[in-house]
Amino acid sequence: MSDERPRPQFGEYASDEEQRARIQQPEVTERLAAGVAPADATPTPAPASRVTSPAGRGRLVDRIVAFALLAYGLVNVVSAAPALVDYAAYMTSVFELMGVSAEVADPEAGRPWGVAAAIVLVGGWLLTAFLTWRNMRRGRLSWWIPLVGGVAFSLTAGVLVMVPLMSDAALWSSLVGTGVPGS
Repeated sequence: MSDERPRPQFGEYASDEEQRARIQQPEVTERLAAGVAPADATPTPAPASRVTSPAGRGRLVDRIVAFALLAYGLVNVVSAAPALVDYAAYMTSVFELMGVSAEVADPEAGRPWGVAAAIVLVGGWLLTAFLTWRNMRRGRLSWWIPLVGGVAFSLTAGVLVMVPLMSDAALWSSLVGTGVPGS
């Protein structure tokens, strides 16, 4: 019995090794680029077939989610960093939002902490964006990097902003309403 299969035109029957061997031969690659396939060449599948594969769609979703998280983080950093640099105004607006009629005893003492928190947010976003980009270039899942980076650097900046508040006895007494601790 003879084999009645049609001659392969697009590398359907070529193994991965055969495809790699053809790609590495310059004359085959040049002829394929020109649109002329040699008689004995088995061209590799078109790149479009890789994009429509389930793994290709998964990578596309990964990239979309990663970029969306990075964009959300960038908006947050751009809006929060200038506010943190002006620490007194920032704390006043925070207290107003909380409905607390308290004031920081020495607002200028908190300015270095606000600047440090802004630097952490900006540097953290830059580091997160770089790590996400590098991970994507290597073909790995990357959506989790902006998520983890956003949580980690936001918490760190939040701790930095809270340090001056924790040491302000007058603020604590007005928040608790029991007087200055230790008196």
